[in-house]
This record gives sequence, structure tokens and C-alpha cells, in this order.
Amino acid sequence: MADGKLAWMSRALPHELAVDEEEVARRKEFLEFRDEDIEQLKGLRELARKYADPVIEEFYRHILSFDETKAFFRDPKVLARVKQLQKDYFVRLTEGDYGAAYVANRLKIGAAHEHVNLEPKWYLGMYAFYLRLVARRLQEAFASEPSRAMTAFLSLMKLVFLDVGLAVDTYIHAREATMRKQQEAIRELSTPVLQIRERLLLLPIIGVIDTHRARLITDSLLRAIRANRAKVVVMDVTGVATIDSKVANHLIQTVTAAGLMGAKVIVTGLSSDVAQALVALGLDLAKLETVGDLQGGIEEAERLLGYEVVRTGAGAQPG
Repeated sequence: MADGKLAWMSRALPHELAVDEEEVARRKEFLEFRDEDIEQLKGLRELARKYADPVIEEFYRHILSFDETKAFFRDPKVLARVKQLQKDYFVRLTEGDYGAAYVANRLKIGAAHEHVNLEPKWYLGMYAFYLRLVARRLQEAFASEPSRAMTAFLSLMKLVFLDVGLAVDTYIHAREATMRKQQEAIRELSTPVLQIRERLLLLPIIGVIDTHRARLITDSLLRAIRANRAKVVVMDVTGVATIDSKVANHLIQTVTAAGLMGAKVIVTGLSSDVAQALVALGLDLAKLETVGDLQGGIEEAERLLGYEVVRTGAGAQPG
């Protein structure tokens, strides 16, 4: 299931992140990653194949020496698999094809790292160590040509920073998506809209209402009215101690908006302080239908919907 999710993400991410050919070209231009850099990297192909095994082994020895990163590779099969993937990547850096397929693969890797909760600080630290290993091998290979080693390393750095940028984008995208989901969950918890009968909703409001929360209440209520085809809503404000003019206006607008969607709102539980505050604010309260308490509000809502309440039990006498 996890592999399937990552495969889907790798297909969806380029579109979601707007990483198309034009965007990739612009990033390469900013990094000054040019044709001569591609040729430099292609010239390292045999060297990459020669050093792939020792570089990767030393890389993972370093990773496994820290508890924070070792924790990701407790399964020997997982370790063997990622080592092979890392070797493939090491060689792929020198293949010269850095188009759509390459970019999609880097986004997929970034998504995989985020998926297993590998924090960016470790990911970036790994890359720094990785580059040091590569720099050392380049210096050894071109000991008599230090300028060539430097030129090749700079070309590699440009490509690596392209890769890192793509991976960081996936981290940010995933974290923002998580935050949106959390905010949505908090919003639903703070403004619960309950269906208590067919076409009858209950909106209990508890605590302080500021302008932001008032907007959330409106949004949640209107979506619930549409989803449940509601005709009557009981808005209970028993748990609200104070309401200022902005919030009061917003709630009145909510009642109006609900009416435009075909739902009648009954407000219950107004405290004496809130009622006096509303009057003192001089607001037009003609559109508010109020009932003293929640039970009375639900009974009135049921009456409007045509329900008949029949008493049973204590009031009945045996014949």
C-alpha cells in the first residue's frame, strides 16, 4: 500500500508543485546548469561506476553511526534495497539526462523521505557528507589535474542543488497539506454541525467567538445545510458569554445566508447579558427567531418540519 501511495505521489507531485518543463528549465538557468556541465558529468560516468560501491558503503557507515538516522534502517532488507537505489542514483548523476523522468524520480525520493518522517536536517546533513565523499574521490582521480577536479565538482554541485530543491519542495508541500488537514479537523471540532433528524441540524456554539471563528461557523453551517438538505437549524449559544458587534453582525449574516439556502435558523440559549448587549448594539434583530432554551428550540424545529411529539410512559394509564 505504501509503495502504491508513493507511486501515485510521484505522478501527482509534478502537477501539484507546478514543476513542469518550463519551471525546471528556469531552475537550471538560475543555478547556471548548462550544457558544458552536462558534458562534465557525462565525463565522470566510468569514475562513478568505479567508486559507487566504496562511496555508498562509507556513506551508510556514517548514517548507521547515528541513532537518529540508524533508526530508519533496522531491517537489513530495507538497508540493502536503499543501498542499491543509492548506487543507481550515484551513477545516474553522470548519465546526462536530467529531464522530466529524472525530476519525477527526485520528487518521488523526496516524498519517500517525508513519508518515513526523515527530517530535513538529517536529509541535508546526509547530502553534505555525500558531497564530501565525492569531492575526495574526484581529488584522488584527478590528482594531477586539480582544476579539472574542481570544475567537475562544481558541475555536480549544481545538479545536486537542483535535486535538493526538488526534495525540499516535496517536504514543504507535504507539511502544508498536513497543516491544512489539521486546521480542517480543528475547525470541525470547534464548529460541530450535528444532524439530529432528517433536514434538522443542531449547531452548538461554546466558548469565545472572535471574527475568525464566526467565519468558520458560517462556512461549516452552510456546507452542512447543503450536504444534508436541511430546512431548519437550531443554533444554541448557551455556552457563549459575550458577543461583540462584529461577531453579532456576522451571525446575523449567517442567519440570512442560511435563509437564502432555504434553511430557517432558530437561536436558543441567549443569556441575559448577551441579549442586553445585542439590544445595546442597536443591531437589526428582526431576522433572528429565538427560543429560550435548546429543548424548546428543538421542539419548535420539529413542529416546523411537521413532526408530532407524543408523550408515552408516565402519562399513560392502564385500561
